[in-house]
Amino acid sequence: MTLIALGVSSSVSIYKSCEIIRRLQDRKVQVQVIMTRNASRLISPLLFSALSGQEVIVDPFEDKQSAKIAHVALAKDISLLVVAPATANIIGKFAGGIADDFLSTFYTAVKCPVLIAPAMNEAMYLHRQTQQNIRKLKELGVKFVEPEAGYLACKETGWGRLAPPDKIVEEGLRLIQKSQSFKGQTVLVTAGPTREFLDPVRFITNRSTGKMGYELAEEALRRGAEVILVSGPTHLFPPPDAKLRKVQTAEDMKKEVLEHFSKADVVIMTAAVSDFKFEESASGKIKKEKLGGNIKIVPTPDVLKELGRKKGQKVLVGFAAETEKVVDNALKKLKDKNLDLIIANDVTAEGVGFESNFNQVSVVFPDGKSVQTEKMTKVEISQVIMNKIEEIVGKKSG
Repeated sequence: MTLIALGVSSSVSIYKSCEIIRRLQDRKVQVQVIMTRNASRLISPLLFSALSGQEVIVDPFEDKQSAKIAHVALAKDISLLVVAPATANIIGKFAGGIADDFLSTFYTAVKCPVLIAPAMNEAMYLHRQTQQNIRKLKELGVKFVEPEAGYLACKETGWGRLAPPDKIVEEGLRLIQKSQSFKGQTVLVTAGPTREFLDPVRFITNRSTGKMGYELAEEALRRGAEVILVSGPTHLFPPPDAKLRKVQTAEDMKKEVLEHFSKADVVIMTAAVSDFKFEESASGKIKKEKLGGNIKIVPTPDVLKELGRKKGQKVLVGFAAETEKVVDNALKKLKDKNLDLIIANDVTAEGVGFESNFNQVSVVFPDGKSVQTEKMTKVEISQVIMNKIEEIVGKKSG
């Protein structure tokens, strides 16, 4: 049976959490309730225990909970964390990484999807700090069921009323279904730049930070895939469950990708692999006066084209960083390398792409059709891309 953790914080709309439990149980879902200390002062945990059939977790320091608290074992068992109602306080804790009770500590430990349903006074909900916290969590991949306008506990009408329980439950179940869409499949993702060395000090590289590839690896994990992440040099923390393979050069990238290619169902070549390398690479630093003007460069191996020749039933996705005729050039690359999909972006556009948390891309298909996104966070772009890949996988397997 599917297990969901329901986080309950101290909003007056706490009574609606009872209905959420019932609706989930009607869908054959088991519910483990986690209450904040202040929430337990509004409604007794005994009520939620009686409804859920599970002992409610409140205090992380109680001896009777020690078996569950060790390494936050519960986090390994749940398919979804829903926080409804979520106060400004608990949203702020999640956004700030504060872990001072079971619910906030639990949030930092879960690897499953997280769904938050805010409920508070309109002034608190619209406060710039609350909205900043919500935006930050959305950028981290947390989903929200937005509150509605209506009559509030403060006897005023405005935004901040908890979304209907039915809506929260349906969105939660949709996220669970989405989190299983790549279960049993292996996704190979390349990310970041490569470095082509002239000597131990100097090298050719590019502006890629690896963030787009890392977000795609994270999204694939959220959908249940086993992920192999082949990464050039970055300053990013890799997704904890991805199998990370670090590389430096295009040759290194080729070696790692080919080693793991046979076991992959989907290959997403996000990395900005250098097209050129130095013809010769010195073992020691070349003195400036000896550099001269005849440094020769040669092409690096075209890994993507090689994969296109041997892909079989695998789904192969490429990326194209362009400065002109973005879609046309991307489509040409797609056909030349036998890709199923290519993601193109204009690297001259300000505020997106390289060295940014945002992107705006064109998703280009083999038939020449393309879909352009709005400016979005790279988290959101990764979801758009994985949705398209999911459709292609479905067509190939169907």
